[in-house]
Amino acid sequence: MGMSVIGYDLERLVANTRGLIQVRKADLRAGDYIFVLTSNSVYSIRVQPGGVYVVSGGWFDRKGLSPTRTTIAGCTWGGSVIKVDIVAARGLCLEFGNRLITSTIRNVFLLTQERHN
Repeated sequence: MGMSVIGYDLERLVANTRGLIQVRKADLRAGDYIFVLTSNSVYSIRVQPGGVYVVSGGWFDRKGLSPTRTTIAGCTWGGSVIKVDIVAARGLCLEFGNRLITSTIRNVFLLTQERHN
């Protein structure tokens, strides 16, 4: 019985992400910027080739580590369930590759590089 409740809750969480304001990893290109405003901090994230990001702000500034090259694991609801296909989504928490989890994201902005065909 416990497994079906967990499965149901996970399905409900994933379904709820469809309406979120979010930035998907698949939509990003090297040179794009993502600005993330959390409950406690502001992060500036520059997309690099190969799934790497250069991050400044928030915890990284407070620790004297900005700018830092890192990966982004995805976004969580504050627990162990992670949505790995997004960089940031309003209402979720961003998890960096160093396992740092931000406070709740209040807003996210995407600044894209001009695309040439």
